Amino acid sequence: MNARLPGLLAVAILVCAAWPRCGAVETTVAADVAYKNGPGLSDYERTRCALDVYAPVGAKDLPCVVWFHGGALTEGDKHSVRAGAQALAQDGVILAAVNYRLSPRAQYPAYVEDAAAAIAWMRQHAAAYGGDPRRVFVAGHSAGGYLAAMVGADPRWLKPYDLVPRDVAGVIPLSGQMATHNTIRGERGLPATTILIDEAAPLGHASKDTPPWLVLYAEHDMTLRGDENRYFAAALLAAGHPQVEIHEMAGYDHGGIGGRLGEPDDAVRAKMVGFIARTAPAGR
Repeated sequence: MNARLPGLLAVAILVCAAWPRCGAVETTVAADVAYKNGPGLSDYERTRCALDVYAPVGAKDLPCVVWFHGGALTEGDKHSVRAGAQALAQDGVILAAVNYRLSPRAQYPAYVEDAAAAIAWMRQHAAAYGGDPRRVFVAGHSAGGYLAAMVGADPRWLKPYDLVPRDVAGVIPLSGQMATHNTIRGERGLPATTILIDEAAPLGHASKDTPPWLVLYAEHDMTLRGDENRYFAAALLAAGHPQVEIHEMAGYDHGGIGGRLGEPDDAVRAKMVGFIARTAPAGR
């Protein structure tokens, strides 16, 4: 039995939005779907490399977001975006919430490889969940934003799947690290305070040959996080990229920029939905 085929090993349940909304629709959740298969996988890889797909009932040709949770590449879980995924479903967006291997049990580049595998899986299976494979976006919060940016900027990761970054409709990092992630620096024995930009940094791959970008960071973000994101956007623009948006989200802190997506009037979710609609309109 192939766990990657929709509905075979996924658990489908119906959930309702957690707030009253006029005309709210039911959301289907295909839970714990394996996005990696094969005899060479470790037990940890088989357990950890799973995703949940949230889609409105009756979805057809909708845009999709592949979402990576935060947690410093050392912790976190796909369930943290449950409320946000249900809210996006109300907005007509399918979301795949991804678990990936974590440090120290796995080390760079394992979690980046997992991110690429999840994106390739969603491109292949989007239609089965009512999505449009041409409108698959990549997003994430904090460490998840780092993963989204790495796969969106560096063509190495999607190459094994015969994909290139431009096959992604757009990238939406929320307060992601754009230098080499501090956990990766720690894996190399470097102090967390050492700023490094190398092949493991999105900043090291800023290019015009990448997807459209919506770069968001919080007004009250972590130290240097806003600087990293502004620098990354500036590097993309300097490279001649034609479609880069960057916004400082007023009133948000580092946790809130990714943790409030489920609120009815969340400004971050509104930015995401607007970017998706402008960048990849229906029927394009």
